Amino acid sequence: MKIVPNILSVFRICLVPVFVIVYFIDNNDIKYYAILVFIIAGVSDFLDGYIARRFEAQSKIGKVLDPLGDKLMTFTVLICITITNFSNYIFLGTVIIFFIKEILMGIGGLVIHKKAHVEIPPANIIGKASTFVFFVVCAALMLFRSYLSNLFIALMLSVAMCLSLIALFVYLSSYIKIMKSRPKKINSGEVECNHQSVQDVNETRQ
Repeated sequence: MKIVPNILSVFRICLVPVFVIVYFIDNNDIKYYAILVFIIAGVSDFLDGYIARRFEAQSKIGKVLDPLGDKLMTFTVLICITITNFSNYIFLGTVIIFFIKEILMGIGGLVIHKKAHVEIPPANIIGKASTFVFFVVCAALMLFRSYLSNLFIALMLSVAMCLSLIALFVYLSSYIKIMKSRPKKINSGEVECNHQSVQDVNETRQ
C-alpha cells in the first residue's frame, strides 16, 4: 500500500502528454476528452494524498512526485489554453506568473534543503487553495470558454493569480525563517581554539 501514492503520482505525470494530445486533436469548442483526462488527474491527486495520510505511506520521493505532478499538469493546461486564446493577454500573464512562482519556490526549496539540511516545507493551506482554484478555473475555461465574457475570465484568472502570489510570499517567508534559524557552522579555527581551551582547563585541574 505504501507505494500506491507514488504510483498514482507517476500516473498523473504520464497523463500530461496525454492531455496535450487529446486537447489539440479535439476540434470542438468544448474539449471533452481533455476535460476527462484533467478530471482523472485531479481524482488521482486526491487519492494519492488520501492514501498517503490514511495509511501513513508518505515518502521522500512522494513529497517530490506529488507536487511535481500537480504543477506539471496545471502548467500544461494553462499553456494549452493560452495557445488557443493567445489574443487574450490575461492568459499569457497567468502562465508567466505561474512559471515565475514555481521557479522561485523550487530554487528556495533547493537552497534550504542544501544549506539548512531540512526537508522542503509541505504545501500550506493557501498553496492548496491556489491549486484548487486553478483546477476549477481551468476546467471552467475548457467547458464554458465560448460562454464566458473576457471580463469574467480576467476576474477568475486574477483571483487564481492573487492566491498563487500570496502562497509564494508565504513560502518565501517560511524559507527565510528556516534559513535564519539554522545552526551556524563553527569554523576550524574556533574548534581548535575551543579544543585548546579544554586542554588548558584539564591541565590546570591536574
